[in-house]
Amino acid sequence: MQNLFDFALATPEIVLLVLTGAVLLIDAFGKEPQRRMTFMLTMGTLLVAVLVSWGQWGEGVQGRTFSGLYVTDSLAHFLKILSAIAVAVTLIYGRAYAEKRDMLARGGELYSLTLLMLLGEFIMISAGSMLTVYLGVELMSFALYALVALRRDHLPATEAAMKYYVLGCLASGILLYGMSMIYGATGQLGLAEIAQVIRDGGAQRLPLVFGVVFIVSGLAFKLTAAPFHMWTPDVYQGAPTTVTLLVGAAPKFAAFAITLRLLIEALHGIAIDWQPMLLIMAALSLAIGNIVAIAQTNFKRMLAYSTISHMGFVFLGLLSGVFEGQAGASAAAYGSSLFYIVIYVLTTLSTFGLIMLMSRQGFECEEISDLKGLNRRNPLLAGVLLLSMFSLAGIPPLSGFYAKLVVLQALIGAGHVPLAVFAVLMSVIGAFYYLRVVKMAYFDEPEDGVTLSSGSAVTRGVMSLNGLLVIGLGILPGGLMTLCISVIQQSLSF
Repeated sequence: MQNLFDFALATPEIVLLVLTGAVLLIDAFGKEPQRRMTFMLTMGTLLVAVLVSWGQWGEGVQGRTFSGLYVTDSLAHFLKILSAIAVAVTLIYGRAYAEKRDMLARGGELYSLTLLMLLGEFIMISAGSMLTVYLGVELMSFALYALVALRRDHLPATEAAMKYYVLGCLASGILLYGMSMIYGATGQLGLAEIAQVIRDGGAQRLPLVFGVVFIVSGLAFKLTAAPFHMWTPDVYQGAPTTVTLLVGAAPKFAAFAITLRLLIEALHGIAIDWQPMLLIMAALSLAIGNIVAIAQTNFKRMLAYSTISHMGFVFLGLLSGVFEGQAGASAAAYGSSLFYIVIYVLTTLSTFGLIMLMSRQGFECEEISDLKGLNRRNPLLAGVLLLSMFSLAGIPPLSGFYAKLVVLQALIGAGHVPLAVFAVLMSVIGAFYYLRVVKMAYFDEPEDGVTLSSGSAVTRGVMSLNGLLVIGLGILPGGLMTLCISVIQQSLSF
């Protein structure tokens, strides 16, 4: 039921905002260089955010409030929980890395900005209007711009921040311009109202189509899809690895949420106009991401191009949901994209977490050659690396294989057989650079004899659990896949 001011629906955001303010105030009076208290308070805040969203989900809380600006449904609860968990895992992996690089010496901005970034993601996930979408995008983006530039005396980080800021502002402007054209064509800002106007045939066709072009372009930037991927390799390589993981993991959930809400919930009536755009961007992402990654020698840069290729698969799932058939088939297609995003983020967490654990004082593990002989120096990290690379390559029985399989099934079911064949060929090409990493870790001689630490007991435990989930969700994927389809169905019928 719609309530103009039902603040209970926005409890996760309200709690997160209040606790973030408390973390900021307490950190301002802290003198400890390691900021242990700030870290613990941040982890507590993330735990509370998860529990609040989990509790609302369990009680079946859903609805619209603030005159339709904000929506709470199963998809929102699910993605908020995943986003908070992804941020928590990132901070567990990245805490020691940040301490060794004096990222906490001047204050706990790493933690407070991360919480503000998460607040922006929460707003994006629950956006019921184009105004809320833009508010969440800007809050998340400005926090990320500051995080990338957190090492003020580090030239690559500063350069990456400038590139990210300039291109990010350009993408935000494109997105906003598209929203303004859709408002002009429909006279509405709410996503449900826009969909209704399009169904009733009351929208002006030409400005609506132009608006969709700009909207899709802005969304492609947030999802790092080609040809709007230019910022990704430079930011991934130049940013501190902790921040790289903050950029590359949790925000993908929020970007997927606004893509689903804008294209599927609001603009489904003109899918014939945006579906070809997704098809072209998916093909370009698969080709550019996998082919260019082969030439990379920097591990983080290679993973950036890997991200671009994986977003191509996400787009394949999204475009497969628009065809003449049953609604259940559409939900399965969108669910396959959601499943793919979840598995991608899970694998990305372990991969960049491994990079942070391998880095030490005065040494950055960034080149692929730095992984030589990893199995002899630390079998645990080598095992997690192997699972992550095989999963990204789509080798059974790991979760990445099943994620690719369900997307391809949806693609073939929608009649895009040639595109499915192309995606398989690109995946085969992409397997080369993943297997090259495994070969270096297991069969090459190490360049130095330094013993690598696996971090604290908590870090080792999280890393081990991360690796087990990568293989476990490949062997038993049914539960998560069913959940993904279920939350999509509930969201589309809400």
